[in-house]
Amino acid sequence: MLRCELGEAVRNSTAVAPLSLCLWSGPRNVSTALLYSFARRADTRAVDEPLYAHYLSVSGADHPGRAGVLAAQDNDGAAVVRDLILGPCDRPVLFMKQMTHHLAELDWSFLEHTTNVLLVRDPEQMLTSLVKTIPEPDLFETGLDTQTRLFRHLRELGQDPPVLDARILLEDPAGVLQRLCERIGIPWDPAMLSWEAGPRPEDGVWAPHWYASVHRSTGFAPYRAKDERVPERLAGVLAECRAHYHPLLEEAERFVATS
Repeated sequence: MLRCELGEAVRNSTAVAPLSLCLWSGPRNVSTALLYSFARRADTRAVDEPLYAHYLSVSGADHPGRAGVLAAQDNDGAAVVRDLILGPCDRPVLFMKQMTHHLAELDWSFLEHTTNVLLVRDPEQMLTSLVKTIPEPDLFETGLDTQTRLFRHLRELGQDPPVLDARILLEDPAGVLQRLCERIGIPWDPAMLSWEAGPRPEDGVWAPHWYASVHRSTGFAPYRAKDERVPERLAGVLAECRAHYHPLLEEAERFVATS
């Protein structure tokens, strides 16, 4: 299990109280590229979606590779929060790529103790990719409605979480990542801009179902608008997504303008 593997690393080194950094994304938002980016830092332990098995367990969602995920990870979300998200780490920074909808049926109080960043993407670009793996996604599975709730909740806690937009990130990865590092209080590391192609040690067991494209990459690909259109049957979902996306996009634009 992921938790046990990380625990073994901690037992074999000097455990510290890390900067617990959660990237709250929806699917198909270039979040795996950010996972690989942070994994390139010598001061960072990068973890892929530690709450995925919890989500599958409580939701019953029939995702590709479901049985393998449930077998590979702790299914108890509260235990994952206690032992991993808020637990010790062998490096100063613990970066966790998280899917926002994986917060289902969890006590959100732990968010007071984590550094939180949101990642969004234009819904039309996101949905045309998502339907290739989940043919009939609803608003909840995009994570956008939960991202809206999460952003408001973090503000109520007194936090000002950075919001990143996938297009803005891909147009200027060095600039956006430098701003992000400054905001969260860690030094900028140019190594974050590239990685080796192929499967990565930090991949979750679901990688064969989702990561074919990012496995061909060696860095952040230049932004290119897709010509594909969202299937007409998902027009209602697209409209719902847009209503949540545009206020978050404004926050992403504010972040790069003011950081």
